[in-house]
Amino acid sequence: MPRHRFSLLTIALACALAATAPVTQAADAAPAPMGTVERGQARRAAELLTTAVDYLKANGPEKAFAAFNDTKGPFVNGAYYVFAVGRDGFMHANGGSPLGLAGKAAIDLRDAAGKPLIRDLLEQAATSPTGRLEYHWRNPASNRVESKVSSYQKVGDVILCVGYYTPRASLEEAQDLLGKAVAFLKKSGPDAAFAAFNDPQGGFMHDDQYVFVIGLDDGRYRATGASPQLTGMDVRGLRDAAGKPLVQEMITLVQQKDKGTVDYMWRNPATNAVEAKHSLIQRVDQLILGVGYYSR
Repeated sequence: MPRHRFSLLTIALACALAATAPVTQAADAAPAPMGTVERGQARRAAELLTTAVDYLKANGPEKAFAAFNDTKGPFVNGAYYVFAVGRDGFMHANGGSPLGLAGKAAIDLRDAAGKPLIRDLLEQAATSPTGRLEYHWRNPASNRVESKVSSYQKVGDVILCVGYYTPRASLEEAQDLLGKAVAFLKKSGPDAAFAAFNDPQGGFMHDDQYVFVIGLDDGRYRATGASPQLTGMDVRGLRDAAGKPLVQEMITLVQQKDKGTVDYMWRNPATNAVEAKHSLIQRVDQLILGVGYYSR
């Protein structure tokens, strides 16, 4: 079997296997494998949580809560901050919103999707002294509602939590990056553009977002920022994790309309999970340029 066919089969098989994992997890289930970006963010959050736990044990609640609420202090760093909840649902500290949430009863607090955040936290913590929650919350660094994962640890009657926001680009960001890629290709030519699209430092990759280019004449990757080693591969027979012939659909679409959107299941390079992907594609001469965004 030719090497490129074996590689293609391997990719498709890996995606299919990953797709069989359940979308939701029980509270005590092992988290899904993470990509490099999310792993780094999870590590930073875990380090801050450990520091906060040690500080609370060494200095007591009053001093610790004041430190956690100090937006200029060491326990608030952009999107990373500590929040502390009592077993009665009282929010003792919240570095992300010290004026809006700290010092108030938060038992009925819900996330952006209506999930009873604090009640779920208390229920989990009642049976497990450590754990994690997934929910939707406003990111103070971007001022947008994003998916968030918070780890917690019980210290006496207090539950300390630190979370991180999972990288997830929006439709608007995908549109912006595709426009930027098309303009760069037209201005700089194919060779310079393909090199930039494949370069992690080329300005066309950010968290879970990247540019891919497929030739209409031969169906081969000219560039794919998530896996530049696949450049040159014929992907006309490529199917997503659900068996959808996504590249053939892209080719058909741009031959009819020049641009559009194709929906399919694909591995998110930031989270390392198979997720729903929506790729915006545009034809430029005999090339298909695409940029996608993911949703769980």
